[in-house]
Amino acid sequence: MNANAKFVSTLLKYTFGLVPIVAGLDKFTNILVDWTTYSSPGLMDLLPITAAAFMGIVGVIEIGAGILVLVKPSIGALVVSAWLVLIALTLIISGQYLDVAVRDIVMAIGAFSLAKLSKTTTA
Repeated sequence: MNANAKFVSTLLKYTFGLVPIVAGLDKFTNILVDWTTYSSPGLMDLLPITAAAFMGIVGVIEIGAGILVLVKPSIGALVVSAWLVLIALTLIISGQYLDVAVRDIVMAIGAFSLAKLSKTTTA
């Protein structure tokens, strides 16, 4: 295995493993940002829970996805990639935070790349 590919795979593994864990934990503390501001008003109208409770559920999912990337990057990276696309689509549909939606799509491509790299390396 090429040393550069191994390095990139390891770097992506820790990036897409740790960042979702940190973001997930922050859903409970709101130190980085008030995550409820990213909630789609239309979606929240459909749910029987508060935006804060919804973000708590999101946080648990993100923590789990991050752990999965660290343990099994070939599967976890696909989960994170799909999750990021769903977030981006939600933002696009809401018409808000389109810059964040574009960044999430770019990150989804990076996570997908990790999944592909992980099938050829042991990150």
